[in-house]
Amino acid sequence: MKNDKLKNQYRINEQIRVREVRIVGDNGSTVVPIREALNMAHDEGVDLVEISPNANPPVCRLIDYSKFLYQQKKRQKEMKAKQVKVEVKEIRFGPQTDEHDYQFKLKHAKEFLEEGNKVRAYVFFRGRSILFKEQGEVLLLRFANDLEEVGKVESMPSLEGKKMFIYLAPKKAGEKKKSQQARDRERLQGSATAAAEAKEVRKSVQAPEVEVETPANGGLLANAKISADALKKLTETEE
Repeated sequence: MKNDKLKNQYRINEQIRVREVRIVGDNGSTVVPIREALNMAHDEGVDLVEISPNANPPVCRLIDYSKFLYQQKKRQKEMKAKQVKVEVKEIRFGPQTDEHDYQFKLKHAKEFLEEGNKVRAYVFFRGRSILFKEQGEVLLLRFANDLEEVGKVESMPSLEGKKMFIYLAPKKAGEKKKSQQARDRERLQGSATAAAEAKEVRKSVQAPEVEVETPANGGLLANAKISADALKKLTETEE
């Protein structure tokens, strides 16, 4: 069925009913009347295959039609192989999932993400268990954190009816998480920097220490006293 569909996709030889065509090949392209193109195909023992009917004029190739179909099938197969089919895998929890069940589902979710699939995890609240929705949210956030190496959160936990969902997508190459040692080192460096900045801020807001000289040392107070005495004498003289 697929082969018939591919065969019917192209017109060949006398099926091509136009005045002229553009023939393309390894040596470039040339526009010739349809009759001349058919004669060229006949002389070379191949077919005239229309590969672009909407062009003006239509584009054709001189090639054995069976070989041409084989090349098209091979190209389609290669393109299909390059296409990554992403599936959405579901992981279901209860609001009070035990640790063993949690680790089992965590392992499967990690495998799904490593295979390139997305993961939709949800907590199902049955009956009055909806009262534990905060507990379900904590569970989903822990789940996302435990998968941080291989997955990234597409949407935070959200309640839809009796289900709370979280969506995870696989990380691309080069998006790998830093090691715990590297994160700890950066955290320590950040703390040291913050402490140094805080120390500088404290220094900047402290009042500067001012050394006040006493009159005996001939300081500011002594100068102030001398100025006052001089002003008094000047006043008396004017009187």
